Amino acid sequence: MRQVLKHLDGVRNPLPPSIHNFYILIETTGSNETFDKENLEAFLLHSVESGLVANGVLAQDINQASSFWHIREGLPEALMKAGAVYKYDLSLPLEKMYDLVEEMRVQIGPAAKVVAYGHLGDGNLHLNISAPAYDDNILAKIEPFVYEWTSKNRGSISAEHGLGLMKAAKIHYSKSPETVQVMASIKKLLDPNGILNPYKVLPSSLLSQN
Repeated sequence: MRQVLKHLDGVRNPLPPSIHNFYILIETTGSNETFDKENLEAFLLHSVESGLVANGVLAQDINQASSFWHIREGLPEALMKAGAVYKYDLSLPLEKMYDLVEEMRVQIGPAAKVVAYGHLGDGNLHLNISAPAYDDNILAKIEPFVYEWTSKNRGSISAEHGLGLMKAAKIHYSKSPETVQVMASIKKLLDPNGILNPYKVLPSSLLSQN
């Protein structure tokens, strides 16, 4: 939240004056707006009274709802404006999502800030390490630590954005050697000339051997 308020224009703190450690954005859809609103209000009231959350606010119209989403969707832009960003798109068991954030902060130390956001529904964590500038020493602290930690905790090193070009050689952190070999064999069978989505998902060295 601090990064968004500092680096994005037109953004206001939705729960002034405090800055909280965690924010959850919930959006619902239904056929009866009045009924849905009453249920959300009751849920928020119960959550505050039970101590589950410290505070909360409901959007009163589409403009206010859009302003809430602008905060969430503006996070990548705010982090880019803050300096260099190392980005990781991971999936983890729900109970492990924030553990990685805390351990990465210990791993990195004061050299960079660790910021994370994601989707609680599917365990997708967008892990961002923000630094004043790109630095090989910082990268050496991040990798392979982030991949090893994710693999050890039954996660995937690539969630919604796929392996692409940059992570193709790191697929072994999420898949067994046998699985990767089968994938390579199928790829070679269906695409013997390597012209379909080339250089992605599987290591090029493995494809050249099949």
